[in-house]
Amino acid sequence: MKLFNLLKGKHPANEFFVLVYRFVIVMLFYSVGRILFYLYNQTLFPNVDLTSFLKIMRGGFMFDTSAVLYLNAIYFLFFLIPFPFKFNEGYQRTLKWVFMVINAVGLAFNHIDIIFYRFILKRTTASVFDILSSDAGNYKLILRFLYDYWYIAIIWLLTVYILSRLYSFFRPIPLFKAKGWKYILSSVAALVVVAGLSVIGMRGGYMPSTRPISMNNAGKYVNSTEEMSLVQNTPFCILRTWGKKAFVLRHYFNSEEDLNNIYSPVRTPKPTGPLKHDNVVVIILESFSREFVGTLNRNLNNGLYKGYTPFIDSLISKSFVFTNAFANGRKSIDAIPSITASIPALVVPYVISERSGNRINSLAGLLSREGYETAFFHGAPNGSMGFDAFAKIAGFQRYVGKNEYADDNGFDGVWGIWDEPFFQFFADEMSSMKEPFFTTIFSVSSHHPFKVPEKYVKRFPEEHIPLQKCIRYTDFALKEFFEKASKKPWFKNTLFVITSDHCSESDFKEYKTAVNYYAAPLIFFKGDGTLVGKDDSLAQQIDIMPTVLGYLNYQKPFVAFGNNLFDPASQRFVINYLEDSYQFLTGDLAIYFTAEKLTGIYNRNNDPFLVKNLLGQIGCENEQRLFKAVIQQFNNRMVQNKLVIENK
Repeated sequence: MKLFNLLKGKHPANEFFVLVYRFVIVMLFYSVGRILFYLYNQTLFPNVDLTSFLKIMRGGFMFDTSAVLYLNAIYFLFFLIPFPFKFNEGYQRTLKWVFMVINAVGLAFNHIDIIFYRFILKRTTASVFDILSSDAGNYKLILRFLYDYWYIAIIWLLTVYILSRLYSFFRPIPLFKAKGWKYILSSVAALVVVAGLSVIGMRGGYMPSTRPISMNNAGKYVNSTEEMSLVQNTPFCILRTWGKKAFVLRHYFNSEEDLNNIYSPVRTPKPTGPLKHDNVVVIILESFSREFVGTLNRNLNNGLYKGYTPFIDSLISKSFVFTNAFANGRKSIDAIPSITASIPALVVPYVISERSGNRINSLAGLLSREGYETAFFHGAPNGSMGFDAFAKIAGFQRYVGKNEYADDNGFDGVWGIWDEPFFQFFADEMSSMKEPFFTTIFSVSSHHPFKVPEKYVKRFPEEHIPLQKCIRYTDFALKEFFEKASKKPWFKNTLFVITSDHCSESDFKEYKTAVNYYAAPLIFFKGDGTLVGKDDSLAQQIDIMPTVLGYLNYQKPFVAFGNNLFDPASQRFVINYLEDSYQFLTGDLAIYFTAEKLTGIYNRNNDPFLVKNLLGQIGCENEQRLFKAVIQQFNNRMVQNKLVIENK
């Protein structure tokens, strides 16, 4: 009976001790969450050993302290107010509800990222709310995730239950008589002390020169950039990015002339002949990491690796392929502006940023003015991820989605029409378009919940990771599409561009690095077989628009943040944004920059796992000038709405 009463809780204890106790138990749950996060995603952090994990846990304590103090600031205030009525049962019950709701929500986001990290390869930030609100269908996907990963929901519910029981284990009582001057004095003193310590904890330090910690501070506790997500927690990342403006004016270079001499996104074409009227088809494959393409990974598995894309492998032999290409973002909504409008995903996705109403150049808009018929195809329900809205902004004359397909027999039940029938529909639709035409198609099937049509379950069985069977299915759908398209009269006069939207879960440690988290295929195929070759230099999604326009001998100036890959004089680099830093690839270097200072320099070829930080050991002044110029041009043109050239 005594043991039962002990476990039942509500043992009287000094109110200040109770407050510290409740803070500690929340901190413990965040530490347990970090351990679960690592264990579930262990294969994504191949360089973490016991020593480095303990360092990560130490850094995580600082981030957890900041997040817990931010979340519980109101609770602390009302817990410490120097009035005797706060010990009333009703008031204490209300305080518990405040505590439980705030911390249950914080822990829920932290638990969600145990799973969601595998899909976006970073901690969730405040932009997730903009993404959710942009498409009502996203809430259905949340329900699907809860169904597929029910055990995470169970862990969260169990966590909340235990937290509730532990919360009530002690009942606060005043240190001194509740109506005496000693009580008032001690309460005011405690309030001042807790407020001061909370500010220190929120900021991550007590020195006057200490800046409030940001997501980037996690870099101090890791060996490579991708491990920063282990140090961080999700509530901290959401709070730190809440209301944050994506684009602020930069002034690395005061002279506009100096800036433009280093880098300018204004492209003034030098065509070698008249405008070609070739059709252009851009194929964006969901989650198609470069890792899955056997031809682009001859060195994997001691040279025995075959990959999961036999058709794409065969197509590469007849195409011009860029073997060292990268995506510019980690989400589908990052990819569309990057690929079709040469706008990289920096800080937040362009389509949900405060500058999403800017006028922009795009392949669809520019080619429409040259007499092209344009259309964007996506087998998902119309409105999914806001693609139809962006397609309209980008100048596509028509959006073709699940509604236009008009046959639910091909619906996969979650994302949209299976790739095989929708690609067949795509080929037929283009046959009804007037040439020249420009089209873009975004596939849907190589995605969670990682299913293939029932009739292909045995043909494409489960492999090392669930996504691989979906990759095989989409590759097959692409093969069927090309077989059908090759019989169409427009085929030989068509330039096909094949790439992915972003990368996803990897099977090989070589692709579990900050650099190769973005590694994507990039293939240019001409229907008449006249475009064949290979380029091992850097390439990125934002290069697609200027490359296509260069290939077509487009005549007029335009704005593009990428380069024409067929122009030997073009600047070759790759820019990404991850963990509150810019990642800039140029030559052999991978450089990391917070917009204020360099944090890392790695030789990505000699040190592919980014273990040895060369900061302070080698100079990269020219590279710094280039990436600062890119950032300044990008931010300032976004802020000033200077993304188009008025052509008469």
